[in-house]
Parts: sequence; structure tokens; C-alpha cells
Amino acid sequence: MIIATSGHIDHGKTVLVKALTGVDTDRLPEEKARGISIDLGYAYHKLDEDNVLGFVDVPGHEKFVRNMLAGVTGIDYALLVVAADDGPMPQTEEHLAILDLLGLSAGAVAITKTDCAESERVLEAIELTEMLLDGTSLEGAPIFPVSGITGDGIPELRAHLETVATEFDSTQRNGNFRLAIDRRFTVPGAGLVVTGSVFSGKVAVGDQLVLSPTGHQARVRGIHAQNRDSETGQVGQRCALNITGADLDKEEVHRGYWVLNEAVHAPTRRFDARIRLLKSEPRALKHWTPVHLHIGAADVSARVALLDGKTIAPGGTAIVQLVLDEPVGALHGDRLILRDQSARRTMAGGSVIDPFAPARGRSKPDRQAAIAAMETSEPQAALSNLLEVQPDGVNLRQFAVSRNLTEDQATGLWPQIDMEIAAGVDGEIGIARSRWNALADEILKALASWHGERPDQPGPAENTLRLSFTPRPTTAVFDAIVGRLAASNKLVIANRQLRLPSHQPGMNAQDKKLWSEVRQTMEGAELRPLSLHEVADEMGIKATALTAFMRRAASTGFVIQISKARFLLPDAVQELAAIAETLATESEITAAEFRNRSNIGRNMAIEVLEFFDKAGLTKRNGNTREIVKPAAEIFGG
Repeated sequence: MIIATSGHIDHGKTVLVKALTGVDTDRLPEEKARGISIDLGYAYHKLDEDNVLGFVDVPGHEKFVRNMLAGVTGIDYALLVVAADDGPMPQTEEHLAILDLLGLSAGAVAITKTDCAESERVLEAIELTEMLLDGTSLEGAPIFPVSGITGDGIPELRAHLETVATEFDSTQRNGNFRLAIDRRFTVPGAGLVVTGSVFSGKVAVGDQLVLSPTGHQARVRGIHAQNRDSETGQVGQRCALNITGADLDKEEVHRGYWVLNEAVHAPTRRFDARIRLLKSEPRALKHWTPVHLHIGAADVSARVALLDGKTIAPGGTAIVQLVLDEPVGALHGDRLILRDQSARRTMAGGSVIDPFAPARGRSKPDRQAAIAAMETSEPQAALSNLLEVQPDGVNLRQFAVSRNLTEDQATGLWPQIDMEIAAGVDGEIGIARSRWNALADEILKALASWHGERPDQPGPAENTLRLSFTPRPTTAVFDAIVGRLAASNKLVIANRQLRLPSHQPGMNAQDKKLWSEVRQTMEGAELRPLSLHEVADEMGIKATALTAFMRRAASTGFVIQISKARFLLPDAVQELAAIAETLATESEITAAEFRNRSNIGRNMAIEVLEFFDKAGLTKRNGNTREIVKPAAEIFGG
């Protein structure tokens, strides 16, 4: 568990931490000389062989609130420090406001310097502090009168913190590993070391991580967790990671960066969040107000875009979009603080809702409905709600990243949701099953209507039919449903045209006779795509006449055009597609292996594979190919 002390300057935070842990957290020469904390300080208290309390001592001077914020956004427990002789002071109030805006309800209060005040003054300081806590997230927090000099009250406070630590549950922040960097330095003989609070997940020596937002690869060479050598580090701990990587040095790393699992490396320059403006603000917050955003250990300039209304009144809450001057790492639930443009006062705070906010349409009703659905903290409920308000589906990869779900967590969640999953260009798409079924029925009804109005035509092109719907489904969703209908033989796809299996456009007597001869010739060639010139020569007719007929036959689905002058029967296409799928499962799809399995020759094998690429069955990666979509969903069952 990580504990942060906070409070006014010279209220005894550093002395208190030393009394609790034996460690002086003032490490900088200037801190020693001036007798004040300037940057973050760290100390540790061993509970047992497996558990250590970590303390972050934050500076109390108003000039160093920026440093204070770098230390409190990822803590588990707050220890507000108030000197008995002074009582609550301006920085006490600002630090408490920050803790309240961050939603930190786990905490206690230490009334320090009791050796410097009469008992009546100590009681008065306690009473004033209780009044200050009223209405905040720390209302009702236990209060401990202590003296870091005499040791009075220290054992009671330490015992309380130890009890809280034994009850601390870190499983609520399971997920991919994320550490917010607040220090970086080099160690002779070891190299680059970064330190920070672990926001989620676990890390082990040897793990391959990513420095975000730059994207540099980093391998973990060593770990100090809670100030002890360890093979692993996890949420609820402060860790020092000895990392190495190509072109990775101290100058490439800055406070505010993250070191994390590559799965959640998704830097963003805009995100949606709910914020609360402090009651003490002198005026309402206006649209596009410039601010300093503090998130993780980062401090970046940003603008506040209001999504509903023109202002936020003091004490009010609202959904906003934060537009940043530079990218940061941000995921759903990350806590944030906003300070004014000159960084002199704290204005507001809140948490991230959607780290992948769109640049356009952010104020539209459907977008606001989606944000409301995503605000739900529980992933299963959030995804179910989101599917209801997004008829075109949800990008599941993006959802998993935003919620910091591991691959196992995501694959375990999907079956619990009432949805269909379809392949998309940017990852799998989840569509509410009710929406999927309704659109499938509409597609079949639309085809029946089309055939009724145009009995002599084969059927509409896929995109033509899609564009006829209101509201218009996305190409990815429409293609996925059409593919599934084709795989179950509820419709036929031929040359990117759709028809019901029962619909057969009529041929005139001359075409029927010609088709009988052409089909016999093509069946004799088996899987080898015959060129029009070969067929025309064999049948003794003109190539131009055969070309016109074959195009008519292709439009009705009797044949499939592979290239400009080559055609195949649908059965042959399906058999060749099955060969490609088999190769993909056994090893890899190459032109040579495909030629060997199909026995159609190298040049024709390449033509067929290129046709598969265009049809969406395969995707070429250098000299190999991978299956993108099941053949049954492209060419039917």
C-alpha cells in the first residue's frame, strides 16, 4: 500500500514520516539547507517478510504543488498533516481539496507538533480540522494527535496504518502493468532506473515493456519494490525499475511518462472526463478555458471543451473533453486535477471516462449517450450499455484497452455479453445481438423486395443494398452480417452481388445452350481457371461473344470472375479457398505451397491468391498470406 502525506509547509510531514519509518525523505541539498521539502520524498516501513508500507512525502509549499500532484494521483491512502500550533492553513485546504477532487476516501489525519501546543490548542486544532473535513471525501477520517519529536501518538498511528495495510485489496486494479514515472536516474554499472507508483498489474524481471508516449521498447533488468530487491513488482507498491533498450537513455525519459505493458500503450491528445469545479472558484468555467492538466505524474497544458452548456458553475460537475497540447497516457478511471493557466491555483478534478474521444461530433446526443454508458465503472455493465446506444457496434480491442483489460480478462468478458462479434479493419467489433438479428432480417426482406421488382436481374451489389438502409449501417457491420448469412446459405454472394438462394434470373434459350457447353468445359478443367480464349477456341466460337456471355453469367452468380479473362465455377472457388484455409492452419500460405496443393500452376496460383486478397479472404504480408475472414462468409457455404 502507498501512503502520501500532504499538508501545509512546515507542519511536520517529513519529521512524521521519519518517526514512522526512521527515514529522512529530504534528499536534496537545497531541502537540507532550507529545511523544507521541494520534491517528492520516499520512505518505507516493513510490516513482515512479504509486506512493506510505502510513503510518499509531498512538498507543502504553494510553489511546489506541481510536485505534490505528481505524488498523489496514484496513491492508495492519504495522510493529511495539520500542525497543532497553526491549525489548518491555506495549503492544508488546497491539499485537502486535491485529495477530495481525486476521490480519495481512504485516509487519516495526523495532528502534529503536539509537543509545541497546549492540550486546549490541540483540541481546537482537531475541531477545526473536523470542520474542514465536513463534506469532503475524508469526512469522518480518524484523527491522531502525534509528536514526531517526542514520539507521542506515533505507535497508535503506526498500528492504524498497519491494520489498514493488511486489509488493503489491490485486486480491484488488476490489469496490464502501468507505472507512472516520477523520477529517473542512472546507476553506475546498472544503467537507467525509473521510479514511480504502480497503478495496475504486475511486472517481473525480464519483461518487455514500452516507454509511453514515445513508444521506445524497454526490458526490465532489475526491480526494487518497496525499497527491496525483488523479482516482481505489483499494484500497491512503489517500484524502481532498471530498464534497458535500444536508443533508450536518461534524456529520453521524463517525469509524467509511463512504463507499461505494450497492450495499453495508447497515448492520447484528447479524452472525455467528468470533472467537478471547486466551490471556491471565483467564476464559472467557460468553454475552451486553458488549464494545466495533472494526470499520473504528468503536467501538460490543455483546453477544456464543454459538451453540454456554455459554463460550469462553481461547485458544479459536468462531462468535458480535454484537448491536450501533447500526448499522455490515460485510461478509464484515471484520476486528474486541473489547475489554472498560470498554475497558481487548483480549479477542478475528476476522472477519465473515454481515452479515445472523437474530435468531431463530441456534443451530439448519440455521443453523449455513449459517454453516459461508458461512465459506468463495471466493464460488463459499461459494454452492455454501450452496445445498446451504438447500433454500429463497439470496437472491442479499443474497449479492452480503455478499461485496461488483459487478454484473459477480455476473452472471459465477451461471452458474458449478449452480442455477436465480427471482424473489422481495426479489430473485432461487438454488435448487440438484437441489433444483429434485426438487421439480418431487414437484409433478407430487402433482397426479397429487390427480386420482386427486378426478377430478371441477379441482385444488388453489396454496397448498393447497404446504402438503401436508414439509418445506414457501417460497411464493417453490414459485411459481417452478410457474410454470416452467406455462410448459413440464407443468401448467395456472387461477384459482390447478393441474391436469395431461391432466386435465379432467367436465361434465354440461346444462353442456356451456351451455358451447358461452357459449364461442361469448366468442370473438365476442375480447379484450373480457364481463359476465355482457351474456352472459345475449344468451343469454336468468337472470344468477344463468349466474353459478353461470361460477364452475364458472372452477374447471375453462375461463374466467378477471377481476373480480367479468367473465370471459375463457384464450387471450384470454394475448394481453392478451403485449400488456402488449410494451409493457414498447417503452416503458412505461400504461392509455392498453394500451387503444390491446388495443381493449377504457378501463374494461375498467383492470380487466384490475388483474387482472394481483393475478395477479403486473405491479406498479403511480404511473401506469405494470412486468412482475414472465413471463406464461408465470403463465398457462401
